[in-house]
Amino acid sequence: MIVFHVDGAARCQAGASLDPHHILPGDSTMLRRQFLAALLTAPLATPALAQPERSIRLVVPVAPGGSQDVVGRLIARHLGPALGAQIVVENHPGAGSNIGYELVARARPDGLTLLAGSDSLSINKSLFRRLAFDPVGDFAPIAQATSVPQILVVRADFPAASFADFVALSRTNPAAVGTPGNGSLSHLLIELIQQATETRWTHAPYRGGALAVNDLLGGSLQGVMINIGAVTQHVQAGRLRGLAVSTGSRTAALPEVPTLIEAGLAGVDVAGWHGLVAPKGTDPALLTRINEAVRQVLKLQELRERLAALGIEPVDGSPEALAEKIRADAARWAPVVQRTGMQAD
Repeated sequence: MIVFHVDGAARCQAGASLDPHHILPGDSTMLRRQFLAALLTAPLATPALAQPERSIRLVVPVAPGGSQDVVGRLIARHLGPALGAQIVVENHPGAGSNIGYELVARARPDGLTLLAGSDSLSINKSLFRRLAFDPVGDFAPIAQATSVPQILVVRADFPAASFADFVALSRTNPAAVGTPGNGSLSHLLIELIQQATETRWTHAPYRGGALAVNDLLGGSLQGVMINIGAVTQHVQAGRLRGLAVSTGSRTAALPEVPTLIEAGLAGVDVAGWHGLVAPKGTDPALLTRINEAVRQVLKLQELRERLAALGIEPVDGSPEALAEKIRADAARWAPVVQRTGMQAD
């Protein structure tokens, strides 16, 4: 039987714990070997071969409700049947996601603890000076699941019809631009844009994107940089205007909005991401097995429709591709953090 538990609330149902570490002392090694052997050899669509005594724990390092949490749960709901495994989703928010990240970095590399990671994994390497783990070196990437475009939006009545207009206006009257918080990808992106355009904006960090969007609608801000899913409905309804998206090509969610590259910022191709990683040292064969399952899950029409509604694009990638992205993003953002003296909230 497949069981999908959220936050471990039902772990002790039927008199049995689903926590992979709560088993009888003498059974630990044997049960782990049996579970992993079944997971590695089971066909993707044959859940009966998994061991019902064990579960995979998926750690989400943010509070419930945000896009990282929503995507993690969507993937877990479909990944369980694809792997023939029980999946328990646990939220461990705090310290810029570092509480959840460290929990997984320190977990046993047995394939039973996975992380629903994001672009903050690369950013945190330079944003936080004292970490008890290496955000790049202490994880084994499994698969990038999504790409999350960023977008610069203004109110529909703002006197800037284009990104170029916005930049021109900000030269004489620096714009107040909101983001979901200090050290967020949106914050890094506006710093990159200011350097490229030789302008200065007033950064207005919020604790979450929804508050920034509300203040933009209320007239307290001139612009907001945020993930596209947070404002798609406002743009489509005519309340906000999209000036530019951060990705190298236009998005399916708002195809009428040009890219920053089209606006003249050569080489600016930035997107957030969601994906799965495991503790360093996890069996490569197991990483490949889970990667194959994730890629199969991302082909499901139901899941793709849910992602599209959030303005999020699915990605079909290998463990090696995600590893390279994490390294490249860490190298890209380190000088921006250093130059600006950026600090997390």
